[in-house]
Order: sequence, then structure tokens, then C-alpha cells
Amino acid sequence: MVEPLGLGNQNSIIMELSIIILSYNTKDLTISCIKSVVEQYKQELDKKEFEIILVDNASSDKTTEYITKLKIEGLRIIESRKNLGFSNGCNLGSKNAKGEFLLFLNSDTQIKDQGFLKMVDFLKKNEKVAVLGGKLKNIDGTNQPSVGKFYNLFNFFFMALGFERLGLLRQSPDEIIKVDWVGGACLMIRKNIFEKIGGFEKELFMYWEDIELCYKAKKKGFSVYFYPEVTLFHSEQGSSNRTFAILNIYKGILFFYKKHKSIWEYNFVRIMLFSKAFLLSNFGKISDNKYLAQTYGKALELF
Repeated sequence: MVEPLGLGNQNSIIMELSIIILSYNTKDLTISCIKSVVEQYKQELDKKEFEIILVDNASSDKTTEYITKLKIEGLRIIESRKNLGFSNGCNLGSKNAKGEFLLFLNSDTQIKDQGFLKMVDFLKKNEKVAVLGGKLKNIDGTNQPSVGKFYNLFNFFFMALGFERLGLLRQSPDEIIKVDWVGGACLMIRKNIFEKIGGFEKELFMYWEDIELCYKAKKKGFSVYFYPEVTLFHSEQGSSNRTFAILNIYKGILFFYKKHKSIWEYNFVRIMLFSKAFLLSNFGKISDNKYLAQTYGKALELF
């Protein structure tokens, strides 16, 4: 059950961009993110060329109460009675969006320039490009890897062994470049294409939904590009903990391979993930590492 708040006049206003932000008990981060958007795009918001849609996933920290008091022009709030997760929360936001383009933006980001205008302009000039990812930076100014290659069995093997940290599969290019997938922390897509490919996969609560979305767009013949000419800081202080993340990454990988790949590829990945969880769970028990024992013990329950 969903209650829309502050939706105002629902006339068919044609907008360029709908910025969709998801919140779940991240009140301060969300307020800071929205204020940074307003600071850079006040003119576009006032002219109703841009809009901000906040989808709150049943937060208990009074997020919507505080943000409503700010009376921000161009902001609409949708409040869910339950936590829908990232995929379904973003899908809900998109259904209420008026923009020609959708921008999914994490609540733990800070916008420092008007790069979104450049991203919109790039999509307007390149009709075959469906998805565009923005460059993310860590708080210390270093680049945050936010694009990657689809995981064939070879590079999945390296990822499972932890070699992804070496930068072999995820990168942060310094030029506009065609890629396989871009991260969901700053992901722009044409609304008509988003709807055509079914939006974010509703079975994925969180994690791997961005990869799956880009994969579906590619299968339909559209391109995914990375756009570095935007300054965006991503603190990665979202609402999930490490155990939650690992379990949902496992679920996402298994779902992706079962849906999009052959049965033997799915079984290969399943064996790899099971083996990793089995080894780390037992290592945690032997070394008295409660985190490893409990986290990967829970992961084993997925098989």
C-alpha cells in the first residue's frame, strides 16, 4: 500500500529530467543530497524542467516529516508503507515521474556541478544510447569504480576469488566510453526505454539490479555509456550492512544467471558460490571469526 505525499497538480507537464532518490532511514544523508541537487539545479526546478522524486521505503527516522518542512520547489514525495527495496522503490518512483529522462541517484551522494545537464544533452544527441552512468568519487576525491564488464564465467571466477579489487573488472574511465554496465548510484536512462525493458527487476531487492537493467537494454539493441564529465561524491553510507549486502549479492548473481544464462553456466556459478560460502564459513568457525561464520553460514542457506 502506497501513500503519495505532496504530489500537487498532476497536469501533463513535459519535463526533461526526473531525479529519483530512494531513502530508508538515511534522513541526514537524504536531506544533504536533496539540498545539493537544489543548489545546482534551482533554476531548472523552478522552471519545472527538472523534478525530484523522493521515494521513502517506510523509514522510521521521520525522513519525510523533516523533508516536507523544507518546502523544496520541484520536490515530490512518495511514502511507502513497507520497505520495497531498491528495485521496486525505484520502479515506484519512475511510475510517478514526468521526465523524458530518469536519473536514479543514491541518497548518500553529493552533487557538486551541473553535469546532469550535460548528460541529458548527450542522450538527446545519441538516440541509440539508452543508459548513461555518471562518474563517482570517494569523499577523499579518488575515483570510485562504477562501470564494469558483464560476468562471463572466466571473469566471474576471478571475481569470486576476490580479484575484482585489482581493477580488472570494475573501472572509472576518464573519457566518455561505451561500457557493459554502469552503477546504479548515478544512472540515467530514457523513460520510454526503462518502461520497454520492464524497469528494474522486481525480484531483486537490492544489488545487481543495475547490471541486470543494462543487460536487458543491451539485449534490446541499445547502448550503455559512461559519462565522466560530472562531479559527484558517493560516500557509500547507505542503509545496508555488509552481511545484508553479501547475501543479496549472492541472490542477485544466482537470479541473473538463472534468468539470462544457460543451465550449465548457472550451475557453474552456483557451485562456485556454494564452495566459497562453505570454505569461508568453516574458516570462520576454525578461526573464531564470527562475522565469516555467520555471514557465509547464512549464504549456505540459499542453496
